[in-house]
Amino acid sequence: MTSAIATEFEPVIGLEVHAQLLTTSKIFCGCPTAFGAVPNDQTCPVCLGLPGSLPVLNRDAIEFGIRLILALGGRVNSPNIFARKNYFYPDLPKGYQISQYDRPLGEDGAVEFEFDGERRRVRLIRIHLEEDAGKSFHPETADQDPDTLVDLNRCGVPLLEIVSHPDIRDPREAAAYMQQLRRNVEYLGICTGNMEEGALRCDANVSVRPKGSSEFGTRTEVKNMNSFRSVERAIVCEIERQIGLLESGDEVIQQTLLWNESRQTVEPMRSKEESSDYRYFPEPDLLPIAVAPDWLNDVSEQTPELSLERAARFVREFGVPEYDASVLTDQKGIADLFEDVAREVSDAKLVSNWIMTEVLRVVTDRHPSVETLPVQPPALIQLLGMVRSARISGKIAKDVFEIMLQSGEAPEDIVAKKGLEQISDDNKLTELVDDVLNANPKEVTDYRGGNTKVLGFFMGKLMKASQGRGNPKRLNEILRERLGPPGGEQKPE
Repeated sequence: MTSAIATEFEPVIGLEVHAQLLTTSKIFCGCPTAFGAVPNDQTCPVCLGLPGSLPVLNRDAIEFGIRLILALGGRVNSPNIFARKNYFYPDLPKGYQISQYDRPLGEDGAVEFEFDGERRRVRLIRIHLEEDAGKSFHPETADQDPDTLVDLNRCGVPLLEIVSHPDIRDPREAAAYMQQLRRNVEYLGICTGNMEEGALRCDANVSVRPKGSSEFGTRTEVKNMNSFRSVERAIVCEIERQIGLLESGDEVIQQTLLWNESRQTVEPMRSKEESSDYRYFPEPDLLPIAVAPDWLNDVSEQTPELSLERAARFVREFGVPEYDASVLTDQKGIADLFEDVAREVSDAKLVSNWIMTEVLRVVTDRHPSVETLPVQPPALIQLLGMVRSARISGKIAKDVFEIMLQSGEAPEDIVAKKGLEQISDDNKLTELVDDVLNANPKEVTDYRGGNTKVLGFFMGKLMKASQGRGNPKRLNEILRERLGPPGGEQKPE
């Protein structure tokens, strides 16, 4: 926490996270859910709330919700009931949202994650299904269209709302919780977790209280955070604002606030509603949902290994450091790539280093995900196998990898066509060493006088002379043999 927060006050934080589900159609109609479509192009009478239209529940949305509930150790309610949540906003055409209230899809469970070198556990109150609203576009500057525009494509996209207990005490911990939740929904295949596209959205309930107090303070809700960094910054800002009010003798007002990323401020949106303000009542057009025990068993049996368990297995099975395992399992696609390659290349640390540097660099800079890379596991296995067997050097391998990304050619073909295979013949390497030593007599004298730093100079010259193809290990060994011990006499040839 920042020094401003670390006062006599303690923050109390609970998160409400909305995850857009990866169903092919909306929760109550057959409209597609693709991101980035032409505004208002993915709509029908049902998601527009036109009179006479009736909702039909998407079974996949229920199953995706069950996956997460079971994975987080929660309880699936059978039956669970949909309700109407009444409020009026331009992007909610029906004037109400179909959600769940007193009988949600799931309750309890917890999210476990690593934070500051410790395993943390944040308890969950509920996980429920609901339909998304549309999206309003407000003018941000004077030269824009002064009207608010509405895109209703998002209306009816299925959401899971994951509501935590107020167990979080640090804004950085809130961001770490969000990151773990993103990994969980991605590993389960139910949500992309992309906050920039709105697939994962977070509302933070924030209050402060004197340290040692068991009473909760007045809470506010902060919205509009579209990155993990924004979650942390917005909560820090709101905690500091509340502490400032209390220290000056003012009261914290229960309200909803918007995070302004460009100004780094929280700004009032409306007074905070209570559940009674929404006038919940059971949705008359949808029956209660009974979840058969066989269905629960099938979903449970198909639940995949999540990131924390996979990271522990990578340490145990492949012998990689815990840090490597945490990086490799942050994205499911990267974890899959590592495991596929490491099983074939008998040097897991070599594979880990390559994926954490070369592959992640390319994914970060040029590709939206590892799945879109032109280099897939078989090609990477072949490339790293050549490094492992010393057929090519690590430096040459990086050049070959870049060509593979651009052309899609196999590494064997690139190495053969360009003559990049590593020189490991001792006679050729000795000749290279002698040529470099003869061309640099001053540095030879310096080394024999005790200046061992010139070894790096010689190795640079040797790698240049061999066009990066010389076996660096053997070159170093031969170089030391030809030079003799530093500060001593030259060994006889």
